[in-house]
This record gives sequence, C-alpha cells and structure tokens, in this order.
Amino acid sequence: MSRTIGFDLDMTLIDSRPGIRAVYEELSRQTGVFIDAELAVSRLGPPLTWELEHWFPAEAVPEMFTRYRAMYPEIAIPRVLAMPGAAEVLTAARELGRAIVITAKAGDNAALHLDHLGLPYDAVIGDAWREQKAEVLVRESADTYIGDHVHDMDAARIAGVTGIAVPSGPCSAEELRDAGADHVVSDLAAVVSLLRGA
Repeated sequence: MSRTIGFDLDMTLIDSRPGIRAVYEELSRQTGVFIDAELAVSRLGPPLTWELEHWFPAEAVPEMFTRYRAMYPEIAIPRVLAMPGAAEVLTAARELGRAIVITAKAGDNAALHLDHLGLPYDAVIGDAWREQKAEVLVRESADTYIGDHVHDMDAARIAGVTGIAVPSGPCSAEELRDAGADHVVSDLAAVVSLLRGA
C-alpha cells in the first residue's frame, strides 16, 4: 500500500540558519532597526511574523514580512545546505509512496531550496503551522510527519499520524518526547531505518 510521508523543512531537511541570518542582517541594515540575527535563527520553526514582532512595531510587521520574503530567494537560497541524510530520507519516503514537505515557510521559497539542493519531493505546502500542518496531513492522507519542533509533533498528534522527531533544531529530545513524539531519533539516517521497518 502506497504511503504519504510528511516532512518539515527548516532544521529537518535543510539547515536554513546561514540564509535566514543573512536576510535578517540585510533587513536590519536596510531599516536601521537592530535584529539579533543569531537569536532569531536559534528559535526557527514558528511563522515569520512571530519573529518580526520581536523587532518591529505591530503596524510595521506586514511591510517587513513583504520585504523579507522579497529578498529571501537571492540572499538565502545560495547559503543554505541540506541536513545530513536529507536526500536519502526523501528518497526512502518516495520509494514507499509520496514525500510531501509541509512548512511555515512560503511554499515557493521552500521549493526553491529543495530544487537548488537537488532534493527529491512530490509536493510542497507552505504557510502552514501547527493546526494548518495537521489539516494538510489529514487532507493528503499522510500517515507520518517528521520534524524538529514541538509544534511539528503537535501537528502529528492533532492529525492522528505517527510523529517522528529529530532534535536538530531548537527543541531538545526531551521536549519533543513531552510533545508526544512517537519516536525521537538522533538523525535522518535513523528515520530511514524507521520508515523502512514500518
């Protein structure tokens, strides 16, 4: 039986910190507003607007959101690397059926990352966070969601699918376990073993 396996993007499949850091630094340079880019990339996962609200007044956030997304492809895409094992885990998922990427990042930028790095996938759904990720998992008939954030595990639990956590982002293995992860593994190679053994 063909399966659909969902993946988070940032800090699960790609290490987007260098690219995102560079975009925040450029946004800070253009606006004259201090942004602690190191702090911002240490808490990746939630929607962009949440981070922008730390640095800009509420009325400026929509404009900063638009500016950030406009400069993102040119600045961020070339600086971002695949996480070790990303190509292998996506290939393993596609051998079992479909590999879909569900991310809070803009879908077009997510696809640019995957294409730039030559990572295989079947679909990308962007602008999704927690409950929205769960809705996508249900709509796409996924049976598994793999991510690095406690809210990824929330999404898996809400959707009623298996949650596999990799503590490669801002959340510890203990936090991911406490969030209801069915499996917490050390790296994407271990995810491949789980998928093939399931």
